[in-house]
Amino acid sequence: MTSTPHHPDLRSQLESLATEAFRPELAEIDQLPTLDIARTMNGEDAAVAAAVAARLPEIAGAIDAVAARMARGGRLVYAGAGTAGRLGVLDASECPPTFNTAPGQVVGLIAGGPDAMVTSIEGAEDSPELARADLEALGLTADDAVVGVSASGRTPYAVGAVEHARAVGALTVGLACNEGSALAAAAEHGIEVVTGPELITGSTRLKAGTAQKLVLNMLSTITMVRLGKTYGNLMVDVRASNEKLRARSRRIVALATGAADADIERALTATDGEVKHAILVLLADVDGPTAARLLADSDGHLRAALAAADG
Repeated sequence: MTSTPHHPDLRSQLESLATEAFRPELAEIDQLPTLDIARTMNGEDAAVAAAVAARLPEIAGAIDAVAARMARGGRLVYAGAGTAGRLGVLDASECPPTFNTAPGQVVGLIAGGPDAMVTSIEGAEDSPELARADLEALGLTADDAVVGVSASGRTPYAVGAVEHARAVGALTVGLACNEGSALAAAAEHGIEVVTGPELITGSTRLKAGTAQKLVLNMLSTITMVRLGKTYGNLMVDVRASNEKLRARSRRIVALATGAADADIERALTATDGEVKHAILVLLADVDGPTAARLLADSDGHLRAALAAADG
């Protein structure tokens, strides 16, 4: 049965969630000086990293599983409503410029569609059927990985997305901020980062949202590290789509190779601006086409391509 805002059990469900709990000691926070409110809020935020740290083994397990799917051509799909959905869309949208991911390789689905990024779409989060339809529109397969994101861990859109994904054999991850959540239970990899009651009662864009952002950063970034999208801590797959990024590309090649500026320019020209290829040209002393072949044979892993060139 689809839940609605007027479902008789919903109020009791929300009252049982740590993220929704009322904190009487903060009942007069609006009477405090601004600096005191800021200090209180900062103190709350300081606890978020520790909550994430408590779930690092589960996060690492999910990352390895996601990387394995993506290595065989699968996609990473985030699904959530409200703040959780927006954070997923944000993370997905930052992967192409940072890691040169292909269009559609990392996808953010938000209940209610693109309009929900800036406005509230009534009822969208309460529909598991909408999540199913959104995933079917992507042509979801068993090679893909779906990450349901929900602070409460009960949002029907996120739970429905994970349930449908699991039914078709896709990898599933459930990221919630309450213990014993339906979302984590529905997923193969459950991650429950317990951030506790919010400064403003029920405003899960605060600590819960920060925790979700930290975990999504880890999921996408470390997955890309595992896929060879970095060389050390350098963004060697960065897409140089503007002058700032072109300057960053030259700096990355310089840091990786120690080459002179003129040599860097020649290497980037020979590889159509591809940073990873240019580094290989300089470090292995090969031409552009050879660099491209070595990287293709190494599934894009620069260290493996360098080893092959040396061998």
